[in-house]
Amino acid sequence: MNDIVEKKTKIYLSSPHMGGSEKEFINEAFDTNWIAPLGLNVNNFEKELSDYVGSEGGVCLSSGTAAIHMALKAVGVKTGDLVFCSSLTFSASCNPIIYENAIPVFIDSEKESWNMCPKALEKAFIWAEEEKKLPKAVIVVHLYGQPANMDKILEICNKYNVPIIEDAAESLGAIYKNKQTGTFGEYGIFSFNGNKIITTSGGGMLVSDNLERLEKVRFWSTQARENERHYEHKELGYNYRMSNIVAGIGRGQLRVLEERIERKKWIYDYYKEAFKDIKDIQMQPICDDRKSNYWLSCITLNEKSKIKPLDIIIALEKENIEARNIWKPMHMQPYYKDFKFFKLGEKSISEEIFENGLCLPSDSKNTEEDMERVVKIIRELFE
Repeated sequence: MNDIVEKKTKIYLSSPHMGGSEKEFINEAFDTNWIAPLGLNVNNFEKELSDYVGSEGGVCLSSGTAAIHMALKAVGVKTGDLVFCSSLTFSASCNPIIYENAIPVFIDSEKESWNMCPKALEKAFIWAEEEKKLPKAVIVVHLYGQPANMDKILEICNKYNVPIIEDAAESLGAIYKNKQTGTFGEYGIFSFNGNKIITTSGGGMLVSDNLERLEKVRFWSTQARENERHYEHKELGYNYRMSNIVAGIGRGQLRVLEERIERKKWIYDYYKEAFKDIKDIQMQPICDDRKSNYWLSCITLNEKSKIKPLDIIIALEKENIEARNIWKPMHMQPYYKDFKFFKLGEKSISEEIFENGLCLPSDSKNTEEDMERVVKIIRELFE
């Protein structure tokens, strides 16, 4: 008997998906010897992406994390300042708060979208006002590609005259009431990490209508070198700029963004139809007034379900298929557990989502056969 079992083709959660034109821009960089650090690809990627989202300008950076860091500096966050931030997110949303020696305050989610709860945000502002210490900024995350409730969040932040930084790392191409995410706040950030809807292998961008502050970000992110013949530094700088090669990949990827969104929606709809008769499974809700980019298709299970998220993750893993837990909320993380957290009721919505949810394979290269394979494994658990 042959003991060697053929390994099944891997199905990824969300992996890079090239469109075909990326090499043209990379070859152009090689042909003109603009390999690093900057060049025409960087300039054009900044213009093309900011034009796409409807922002006045953008700055290509080494990561979405770097973009959040620069946004915090741009709004004037300093040591000891408060910064409100969505709790249900990846740590990159809030780590830069610590970089600036500021103090994060975490805000719970709403059930409707899984994003920042406006009522919990208002509660945090009332507390801050009583403490006579309003936050210097609010970081709003558009989770898994769905826009947050920007009307209500803007209303609250404008009332207290506090700027918004939009973490749109997961939501490029998503729309809230005919406007792209990343363009509601003072600054918007995008990530082009390898698992995002489009990728540059690694990188990010900061967009804003404040061109003067964007120039300051360019200055900081290129080591804050003064315009002198010698190397002169009057401020602390950072090595945060994107390379011309990486930006070339981004320019090619931007040309297939709409196709990727369409495919991601097909994946979400496929799961929704496949699980509609299983009462214990609910898809991440998509609000009627918002257009998600469906970056990852996520589900939650009924609290009383005999099948748990880990059961599904392990069953898929055995068949060489990637799935993962929902982000563990920041207020539950060991590093951040002692910072303030605002929720509405006794139970935290973000904790419930984390405990009962998971992200299903959402790779834009998934075929119908791949989807059938995933669905079959999950349905068998419930049957």
